[in-house]
Amino acid sequence: MADGAVSEAGGPSTLAQGRLRSLVERIERLEGDKAAIMTDLKEVFAEAKADGFDVKILRKVIRLRKQDTAKRQEEEALLDLYISAIGGL
Repeated sequence: MADGAVSEAGGPSTLAQGRLRSLVERIERLEGDKAAIMTDLKEVFAEAKADGFDVKILRKVIRLRKQDTAKRQEEEALLDLYISAIGGL
């Protein structure tokens, strides 16, 4: 019987049950970690705001740093082209 297979009695096999339980528990742990990380991020952004930094711009800087340099330059060039095409801002 393969993983995820149904036993002859119609229910999942013991192996499939164990695997499913393991996956659910891992997901639950990761969800907890994710919640803790989101709380930490919120605190850091609040700290940045308290120090006088613009959080919206800070988020944009972080997003830009994640991008590939060539891709970011291409997007900036297209943005400049589009702005020029409509006569500026």
